[in-house]
Amino acid sequence: MDNSILKNIKGTFDSLPNEQIIKNEIISKLKNNFECYGYLPLETSILCNYDLLASKYAGGAEILKEVYTLKDQGNREIGLRYDLTVPFSKVIAANVNKEITLPFRRYEIGKVFRDGPVKLGRNREFYQCDVDLCGISGTYPEIEMLLMASKCYKDLGIDIEIEWNNRKFLSGLIMECGIEEEYIGRVILSVDKLAKIGEDGVKKEIEELNISNNKLNKLFDYFKLEVNALINNFKNSNNEILKEGIKEIEELQSYINKFNLNECIFTPYLARGLEIYTGTIWEVFDKQKRITSSIGAGGRYDKIITNFINDGNTYPAVGMTFGLVPIYEIISLDKSNNSMYDVYIIPMDTKYESLLLAKNLRDNNIKVIVEMNNKKVKKAFEWANKNNIPFVTVIGENEINTGIIKIKDMNNSKEIEVGINEIDKFVKFIKTKNNI
Repeated sequence: MDNSILKNIKGTFDSLPNEQIIKNEIISKLKNNFECYGYLPLETSILCNYDLLASKYAGGAEILKEVYTLKDQGNREIGLRYDLTVPFSKVIAANVNKEITLPFRRYEIGKVFRDGPVKLGRNREFYQCDVDLCGISGTYPEIEMLLMASKCYKDLGIDIEIEWNNRKFLSGLIMECGIEEEYIGRVILSVDKLAKIGEDGVKKEIEELNISNNKLNKLFDYFKLEVNALINNFKNSNNEILKEGIKEIEELQSYINKFNLNECIFTPYLARGLEIYTGTIWEVFDKQKRITSSIGAGGRYDKIITNFINDGNTYPAVGMTFGLVPIYEIISLDKSNNSMYDVYIIPMDTKYESLLLAKNLRDNNIKVIVEMNNKKVKKAFEWANKNNIPFVTVIGENEINTGIIKIKDMNNSKEIEVGINEIDKFVKFIKTKNNI
């Protein structure tokens, strides 16, 4: 066999058990928080009609460059979903007032696909962990979602910074600088990269629009102001879009202050690349900068579902995604020496007794592996060390006759004795030592 075909496609990876265990722990903690906040599980199809993904109400022109496309046997154009928001919107549009009543909260954890650049924390096949809420306007859902995000990352042991902004405010601010309305979309896409490419880089990206330096410099000067200064500067503006944005910013900032969400940082040039967002937007970053790209993001998108359904009603929505891959990259740095098992049992002609002990421990949520290849004791202990298994016990004829087994703590080479039937004592020792 040609070994080249065994290589993964660029931007895709297989998760071996030591990796997948960490990912499963992340997913478990996220699910627990999602359900605590009232979100319900949903599963949507990976395969979508390309027209759905390409809709002007979906992700916008930029994202279409990264859509994987194919045709089925009926020569129909199909695309792999690039996020979980568009499929969620489709589900609402197809089921509202039937199987679904509003407001509706859902979470979904599944694979998405983007044929984009690959770097640390950003792959082409990856999981998204999304929560979305449809049917409530205003900033009330946003603050609850930010509170949930704060709790999720705290439970994951990651210190974060949440940069946030408002798309109405940003659009209005650009208009206040005298930049023509037809250029707002292009300018937003470029200023979103301000922290990465600087003012000169932004100017270069949009130089073909022939926007004067005076207008752009005015915009950059506004970006350097704090949130309160910006609000005071434009509180008497006649720009309706800007006024709506300021109102929403004031409301959300008030909640942020009351809940002491100090990790939230107002960033007036933040835009998020997708065109779907209509109000508040945010991105989550690792405070220690072990990953430079965002590890979560969200925002309000009030037009997608409204335009899909097109029945004269409005369907406001807000959602957030948690990046499993970058979260894993951060957590794995601290778990490189963790074991997949709690206890390793080595039978010495005691297969039944060893399996019985393993069963009793497993019934108490202890992860146990039993030696089944008749390794010699020395080799078995070497294997335990190689796999970072914290506790090992050997069960032979003497242990059966005395009813006493020895548990060896591999981290300090100390041993304790317990009765082979003292399962509660055994379990308590393992859980205390492993902080389970």
